[in-house]
Parts: sequence; C-alpha cells; structure tokens
Amino acid sequence: MAKGTGKVLAQNKKANHDYFIEETYEAGMVLQGTEIKSIRNGKVQLKDSYVQIRNGEAWITNMHVSPYDQGNRFNHDPLRTRKLLLHKKQISELVGAVKRDGYTIVPLKMYIKDGYAKLLVGLGKGKKDYDKRNDMRKKEAKREMERAFKAKNQ
Repeated sequence: MAKGTGKVLAQNKKANHDYFIEETYEAGMVLQGTEIKSIRNGKVQLKDSYVQIRNGEAWITNMHVSPYDQGNRFNHDPLRTRKLLLHKKQISELVGAVKRDGYTIVPLKMYIKDGYAKLLVGLGKGKKDYDKRNDMRKKEAKREMERAFKAKNQ
C-alpha cells in the first residue's frame, strides 16, 4: 500500500491552502485506550494542529479527538499532546529543515492502514497571499476548461 492510502478519517484541507508541501512522512501515534475507537468513528479534527520536535521526539499538538461515546471515566483528554512514531533519521531530517530553511511540519491527513491509525505529515513552506491567489486562479481556470470540454462533448 502506498504512503497516504487507506480509509481516510480526517483531512487538513487548510494545509494545502497555506503551505507548499514538499515532502511527506507517514507517522504512527501513541494513543490511549478509547482514542482509537473515537478515531475509527471519524471523530477527529486536524484543523489547527501542528507538529513539534522536542528532545528528539515528534509530538502533535491541538489535534482534537472527541471522547468516546461509550467510554466511562477512562476517557481521554480531547486536546492532549500525542507522540508521533517516526524513525530517528526522519526526525533529524525534519529538525534540519525546520531550523535551517524555515519549514513547518504540518499534519495533512489521518487514515487507517493495516488496522493502525497513521498520520501523514508534510514538510511545508508557508505561502504568501499572492501565491494563494495564483493557486485559486489556476483552479478556476482548470474548472472552466473542464466545463467547456464537458459542454463540447455533450
């Protein structure tokens, strides 16, 4: 199975709008009891989350995993910081890029692969406003071409 494939549970659409994603990494996560059940039900949001590297370990902050409905007093904190499982070499590449070139580590999407929850993390550089406008113009032009082509073929 290719990187980033599987049953997609959550997607950070704003990441592609705000960043030029240059490289992606697949990371596992350290989860508590009922978190995986909530994640499998699709009750996860990546909207304002980000990845930090602390003490040689990757951590995701602000990822919201709703408490499990059938959970009891053992339910988890929805916004707790969770550890990401990456190889040391990958973490050192990420640290180097963030410190040297001003990149940001952004979560892109969460999915289930072989029974495990995986997070696709992207190394991105921030877009300026004019870059965002250019992307919107390109999308609009592509839509217009597809509409014209579709109308012509009918």
